[in-house]
Amino acid sequence: MELKDMRINGERLQQSLEEMAKIGATPAGGVQRLTLTDEDKQARDLLVKWMKEIDLEVTIDEMGNIFGKRAGKNNDLAPVMSGSHVDSQPKGGRFDGILGVMGPLEVMRTLHENNITTERPLVVVDWTNEEGSRFSPAMLASGVWAEELDRDWAFDRTDINGKRFEDELIRIGYKGTLPCKQSPLHAYYEYHIEQGPMLEREGKIIGAPKGILCLHWYDIYLEGEANQVGPTPMEGRHDVLCAAAEMILKVNELPDRMGGNMVATVGEIQNYPNSRNIIPDKLHFTVDIRSWDDDLAINAWNKVAEDFRQIADRRGCPIKIEETWRVEHAPFSDKLVQGILDISSELGYSNLHMVSGAGHDASYMNHLAPTAMIFVPSIGGRSHVEVEETTWEDCTAGGNVLLHAMLRSANEK
Repeated sequence: MELKDMRINGERLQQSLEEMAKIGATPAGGVQRLTLTDEDKQARDLLVKWMKEIDLEVTIDEMGNIFGKRAGKNNDLAPVMSGSHVDSQPKGGRFDGILGVMGPLEVMRTLHENNITTERPLVVVDWTNEEGSRFSPAMLASGVWAEELDRDWAFDRTDINGKRFEDELIRIGYKGTLPCKQSPLHAYYEYHIEQGPMLEREGKIIGAPKGILCLHWYDIYLEGEANQVGPTPMEGRHDVLCAAAEMILKVNELPDRMGGNMVATVGEIQNYPNSRNIIPDKLHFTVDIRSWDDDLAINAWNKVAEDFRQIADRRGCPIKIEETWRVEHAPFSDKLVQGILDISSELGYSNLHMVSGAGHDASYMNHLAPTAMIFVPSIGGRSHVEVEETTWEDCTAGGNVLLHAMLRSANEK
């Protein structure tokens, strides 16, 4: 068989995704596989098993990143890497992240059974804690690998129950001995569901984003004065929940105030003591700002942070603001992006040049090597929810594009 006629096994890809979806399955059809939980360990164990079945060289670094390497004709050449993550959001979807690991694994299986050896080595990777839903920020381990985040700082990140990242990594047996440090890459591809409505709206099968928006995360902590709700007059209260409510509305108004071209979201809130008959005295919430324009996002934050301080002062609720994470917008390699568009056309798949509004490990990989992503449609534009859905035909189509993109890059000398 000529390389141009090669295709992945779509049924096998479907079976792998369905098998993974059993781990942490939720009653409504999604998955809950939070980072470094027992479910995450089960998914990792299965992935390692499948990697070894096709003779990949499996290594695990100190952040728990799992690498499966397939030798090339010249192993001194920098490899072509593709991957994503197996962790999920709470009650998340069964395609988000895991498709980007099962896709390159299926590419490796296809090459293995056809005895194809590329010039360069190929690597499939599972990045630890891409979601950031248990340990913030997102893309934690790929950020350390890219040397953009400090390893010891990452080890000390805690979840809502105070459990440390490193301790949980050790608990599930996935703190490897390999240093978490970048190594040369020739190209990086990430295969993913779109997580938005554009491909379905435009009637296209393959998306080739020109890059990823910047991502800015902030944590806001407020303090007030607790008291019994009945005897305490409304006048003079220091109610952190009321202060936060005003601030959250300011975040929602921010894109319009800045003239659009950005999104701003409060997605997490913890209220203490969280009792119906006690005025809240402590509160934590998060702010997420995204734009293609880094300066716009920073200016927007400066404006809303000043709003927060004024509200806190007026309500007598001291405020502490932490900048948790900033990742600049990531413009991808023009050559690789055009390659995705060309390959999809050659394979008979309609395509769309677009932008990614969601964050991905590709943001960090883009700092190290030419990078591109391959999107397939999310039905109804839904993601990070149990009803997340993508057709098996589209999964196969994206896998075929990934196969030929990786072959093209891996056969460059």
